[in-house]
Amino acid sequence: MPDTTRLIVLLAALVCVLPATAADFTIAPGPDAQEKAQEALILAEPGQTVEFTEGTFNLTMSLSLDVDGVVVQGQGMDKTILSFKNQDAGAEGLIVTSDGITLRDFAIEDSKGDAIKAKGCDGIYFINVRTEWTGGPKSTNGAYGFYPVECNDVLIDGCAAIGASDAGIYVGQSKNIIVRNSRAEYNVAGIEIENSYYADVYDNLATHNTGGILVFDLPGLPQQGGHDVRVFNNRIVSNDTANFAPEGNMVGAVAKGTGLMIMANRNVEAFENFIDKNETYNLLIISYHTTQREIKDKDYDPYPLGIHVHHNKIGEGGREPDNKRGKFVASLTGTPVPDIVWDGYVDESRLDDGVLPKEMGIYIHDNGDANFANLGMPASLAGGKANKALVKYDLSAHAGSLPSLKPVVIEGIEGSGD
Repeated sequence: MPDTTRLIVLLAALVCVLPATAADFTIAPGPDAQEKAQEALILAEPGQTVEFTEGTFNLTMSLSLDVDGVVVQGQGMDKTILSFKNQDAGAEGLIVTSDGITLRDFAIEDSKGDAIKAKGCDGIYFINVRTEWTGGPKSTNGAYGFYPVECNDVLIDGCAAIGASDAGIYVGQSKNIIVRNSRAEYNVAGIEIENSYYADVYDNLATHNTGGILVFDLPGLPQQGGHDVRVFNNRIVSNDTANFAPEGNMVGAVAKGTGLMIMANRNVEAFENFIDKNETYNLLIISYHTTQREIKDKDYDPYPLGIHVHHNKIGEGGREPDNKRGKFVASLTGTPVPDIVWDGYVDESRLDDGVLPKEMGIYIHDNGDANFANLGMPASLAGGKANKALVKYDLSAHAGSLPSLKPVVIEGIEGSGD
């Protein structure tokens, strides 16, 4: 990145760990709030702050920011509320397309589309921000609460996401990501890391979603081969909301009661999480083949590789499997579904004497008394009928471990790299 942009990004990162800054523009609730807010976001210069006072702002159009190095702040996620309940123009609440941006201490409610979309940003920092659809889970809610895509250096810290019809906290096709100290509830996907490189997801609560935390890699996107993702010290509990994604969405296939789901990523380390009361799967590892969707992208790798699951505490779960796939799994394993499930798909072209290279294996150890099932796919589905005899419950094939992944470092962000 150019030196000027790098300086802006570093200054913005410093703002993230300091108290709220003095305002260069101040916006108060009132009939002219929409016009004044957008004017401030246009006129602000790098290093300046646009501040919203305490109160509820009734906004009817999307807001946009394309100036580098700006801070947008309120007085707290429950004190400064940007409400888009009566939005009649645009879809997103706030769109950011510039670098070195800090958003902090406010809420965006009831946007028609995504609450906050950030695209192509080098340095985007969300601090103590809430996104919510206040009418509860509905397919007409916006898809994403936090939606940084094609970004570098993404920080989501102390945030809350509620009611998104796709993912509450989503980071896609991005690099160098930290999601921490945040809460996701009553979304289809609570937290989703998709087609991204180098992500740390830790100290979060994912509860009452359809699926708690998803680490996905999908075909047909400009950035593929998601890798180097650490998911640790999270509470992934009681994800029990019926799937309300609009028809056709990928997350529409996620079963109610999914805790942690890893699909088609490479080098994922899941450790020291508390996973409990997710009634389809507590922890699921799958290939994209399990979706039974056609893969038209010849460059896409559909297999999970280098997966390391260790030192998690896994409680009850798997007692009421949901949707067609969840019930199929239960037909193979019985209920409760085992605590850790792997679909069993293996890329035979990678095998050496019938074994994957060490760095590509799936390693599971030190998870208390958690039990396990290898579903033996695709053979267990041959002929369209479940074959229980091919399911394996022995963890010995997954003994051993992989080197710990390196922490994500974002320059200027306190606690990154720990």
